[in-house]
Amino acid sequence: MLDFVRPPSEAVVRDMVRALRHRGPDGHGVHAGGPAVLGHARLAIIDPQAGAQPLSNEDATVWVTFNGEIYNHAELRAELLRLGHSFRTRCDTEVLVHGYESWGDALVERLDGQFAFAIWDRRRSRLLLARDRVGIRPLFLRRDGTCLGFASEVKALAAMPGWTPRLSTSVLAEIFTTWAPLPGHSAFAGVRAVEPGSCLVVDADGERSWRYWDWVFPERGGLTTAVEADADACAEQLLEHLQRSVARRLRADVPVGAYLSGGLDSAAVAALARRGGAERLRTFSIRFDDPEFDEGHAQQLLARALGCEHSEWRCSDADIAAGFAQAVWHAEAPMLRTAPVPLMLLARQVNAAGYKVVLTGEGADEVLGGYDLFKEARVRRFMAHAPHSTWRAALLSRLYPYLAHSPTANPALAQRFFRPEPQQLGLPGYGHMPRWSTTQRTWQLFSADLRDTLRERDVAGELAQRLPSQFAGWGPLQQDQYIEAATLLSGYLLSTQGDRMAMAFSVEGRYPFLDHHLMEFAAGLPARYKIMGLNEKWLLKRAMRGLLPDEVLARPKQPYRAPDSRCFFQQGRERDWVADLLSDDSLREAGYFDPHAVRRLLAKCRAGRAIGFADNMGFVGVLSTMLLHRQFVCGQPPRKREDAPVAFA
Repeated sequence: MLDFVRPPSEAVVRDMVRALRHRGPDGHGVHAGGPAVLGHARLAIIDPQAGAQPLSNEDATVWVTFNGEIYNHAELRAELLRLGHSFRTRCDTEVLVHGYESWGDALVERLDGQFAFAIWDRRRSRLLLARDRVGIRPLFLRRDGTCLGFASEVKALAAMPGWTPRLSTSVLAEIFTTWAPLPGHSAFAGVRAVEPGSCLVVDADGERSWRYWDWVFPERGGLTTAVEADADACAEQLLEHLQRSVARRLRADVPVGAYLSGGLDSAAVAALARRGGAERLRTFSIRFDDPEFDEGHAQQLLARALGCEHSEWRCSDADIAAGFAQAVWHAEAPMLRTAPVPLMLLARQVNAAGYKVVLTGEGADEVLGGYDLFKEARVRRFMAHAPHSTWRAALLSRLYPYLAHSPTANPALAQRFFRPEPQQLGLPGYGHMPRWSTTQRTWQLFSADLRDTLRERDVAGELAQRLPSQFAGWGPLQQDQYIEAATLLSGYLLSTQGDRMAMAFSVEGRYPFLDHHLMEFAAGLPARYKIMGLNEKWLLKRAMRGLLPDEVLARPKQPYRAPDSRCFFQQGRERDWVADLLSDDSLREAGYFDPHAVRRLLAKCRAGRAIGFADNMGFVGVLSTMLLHRQFVCGQPPRKREDAPVAFA
C-alpha cells in the first residue's frame, strides 16, 4: 500500500498477505517505510533458507516485494558483483534491488523471467511496479482516495477497509466476447491490472506508466530472422532457443516436474528437459472418461518413449462440479469454460506429490501458429477470393476433427457461417470474428437493463483502437497472433487457466515457449514455417524430428478441453447448489441476467440438448458470474476443501 498523506496500516497489509497465503505458504513478511507498506507471501523455490520478503539493499534504501522467477539471476548477480554490490542471499529476488540501484527502471529490460514486483525507493519516495512481458504473473491496483493498494489478486485488495467489491458490467461485455478482460482491466469495478510488459511509477508527482516490451513482427513480406529461407537452419535455431529456455526453467532448489498433455508442445518441453539433464523427470497428466476429451493413449506413449516417471489423475464430471466454486474464487473472473477446474485439481495432486514447480507447453500455439483459429482464418481468407466456391469451402472440413459436434460437420451450414463478408476482410480481428460472434450470442442472457447499458458497446472496435501503429503493416497470420496473445493468452490462458489454478495449490507453472528470446526469433519466421498449408506448428515438428515419436509429430492437434454444462446436472436435473444459484430470485437480485432466458437455457441443458459452443459458454458464464457475485459482492467465499487429494493412478 502507498499513501503520501497518511501512513498506511501495517495491520491491513498483514490481512492482505493472509488473503494470499495459497500463493506463498513458506513465509510471510511486512515492511513499513514511511508512506509505503510492503507485504509478501513466499513460495520458496530458489534459496529456501533465504527468509521471507520484503527484501532490501545494503543500506535499506531500496525494498522489493516480488512474485515469480528471474531465470537469468545468476548472470545478473555476477554482473552486479563486478559493479561492487554485495549479496546476503542466493535468492533471485535480491538481484532486483541491486539491479534497480545500478540500472534504475531499465532493470526490467534485463530480466528474463515471469514476474510481478513492487520496488520502493525510500530516498526518492518512489514506487515502481512492473509485470513480465506476456503477463504470466498478475498485478492489480485499487485507489481509495489518496491510498493505492496493489496485489497479485483482488481478494487481497478486498482486505482494504471500506470497500465492497462489485463486478464491472462493462468488463462482463469484454469477457462475454473475447473470454477475458481487455488489457489493463479486471472483472471488478475500480480495480485495474498492470498490463503485460509494462511498468507503472507512483511518486509525489503522480502516476505514469509505459510499455517496455511488446510483440513486434516484421513488415508484410519482410523477415528479421537471420537464416531467412533455410527451413533446416531455422528449425535448428528454434531447437537451440527452446533448449536454452527449458534449461533455464529447470533452475530451482526444489524438484521440477512437467505437465504431459499428450500433445506436441508439452512433449517437446519434456523431451528437452530430459535431453538437458533432468534424468528422472516426473510428469503429470489429466485423464477423462469421455474419449472426446481424453488423451491418455498419447500421454502413455510419450511417457514410455521419454522414460519419464509418469503420474496420471482421472477427472470426472462430479470432480468438475465439486471444484467449480473454488476455481471461480481463485480465477476472480467469470469463466466461459470448465477447463480451468481440472488444472486446479491437478495442481492439488502435484502439490501433494511434493512438487512446487512444473513446466508446461503453454504459449507454443500463439508463438508458432498452432491454433485451429489461425487455420480457420487462412481458409476464410482463401474463400474470400471466391465466396461461392464449394471446393474452397470444403477445406473447412479439415478443421476441428476432434469435436463430436463440429461446426464444420454440415458443409452447407459451415459455408454459410464461415463465409467471409467482403467488407470485413481488412478489419483488425478478422480472424477472430467467428469466435467473437459465437461468444457474443451469450449477451442474449443478459438482463434487459444490462443489454440496454451495453447497446452501444463495441468490444472489437475498442480492441482495434489499442493495437500498435505498425499492426496494419503485418501479415494476416501475424495480426491474428498478436490479437490472440493480447486477449486470450494473457487474459485467460495464463491467468484464469494458468497462474490462478496452479497457485491455488502453491504450484508455479513455467512456460519455456514464452521465453522472450524465443518469441522474438519466432516473430521473424515466415508465416509458412508456422502453418504449412494447414499443417500447424510445422517448424516445431521439423525441429523435434528424432526427439519425439513420429506418431506424436504426425498427430493432429487436439486442444485441451473438459466437459462443460453436463457436469452440473444429474439424472436430468441440476445439482441443488446450481438450482439455488440460478433461481429467479437469485438472478433478479444480482441483476446481470434475464431469469426467463436462463430458465430456457437450463431446460435445454436438462434435456441434454446444450451441445453447441454458445449454449455451453452461456451456461458456464452465467454460473461462474453468479458464483463470483456471491463470493465477492455478497461476501460468501467457498468453504475451504480439507479433503485429501485423490491418489494418482
